[in-house]
Amino acid sequence: MARFKVGAVIHQQHCSLDDIRAAWRAAEALGVDSLWNWDHFFTMDGDPDGLHYEGLTLLAAMAAETTTPLIGTMVTCVSYRNPDLLADMARTIDHLSHGRLILGLGAGWFGRDYMEYGYPFGTAMDRLEAFEEFAIPRIKERLTRLNPPPVGPMPILIGGDGKEVSLRIAAEHADIWNGFGPLARFRERNALLDEWCGRVGRDPATLGRSVLIDVDEAKDTEGFYEAGASHIVIGIDAPFDLAPVERALALARA
Repeated sequence: MARFKVGAVIHQQHCSLDDIRAAWRAAEALGVDSLWNWDHFFTMDGDPDGLHYEGLTLLAAMAAETTTPLIGTMVTCVSYRNPDLLADMARTIDHLSHGRLILGLGAGWFGRDYMEYGYPFGTAMDRLEAFEEFAIPRIKERLTRLNPPPVGPMPILIGGDGKEVSLRIAAEHADIWNGFGPLARFRERNALLDEWCGRVGRDPATLGRSVLIDVDEAKDTEGFYEAGASHIVIGIDAPFDLAPVERALALARA
């Protein structure tokens, strides 16, 4: 039995859709526990106007293309879609995947997405308040009303590691919290999350912990596990060299 789960974010930029689909299949063949994409409308590095594809439609394709890994978007920005619609889309993708979806949610941060697609950007606090007070309750309530309901448990993963707000929101509302590298930052934020769980009256053991790291940080995979991550997710860019994921899987199974 593996000591921790290993996932890969296949970044949908600077490549073709056939490249992405081949990477999904290769990662599944390695035995990854989870596969992810991201929710942006433009590239995150390199040519700012390079090849790029929308996340939720691509996630539906991932659900149909794969058969075993958990799948999700790391993370879905609640500002980009009506929350009731987002809940319905997630439920439908969960059915396509036969119950493998993790519903990753976040408040949003990438200004260009907002500006070019006509969404109000506001301040970070505006987005966090809308996330907690409007989007999360609406998503959870809509999921109780959809017919048919999700197939799987469809846990809610909340990404973000702001000390005063994001961690509290995760402690109150998430099934899984996703943090970030480097290792020292993750270790600190994970300890703070335990403190927030205590403040809001939650047993920290009931909140799953994942971490999103880049290829360079993957050398610290064992350290992230020892710091409390039970699910380690590595971001992979085209041309999708999965060697860091394969090494992490070997460590998880050691």
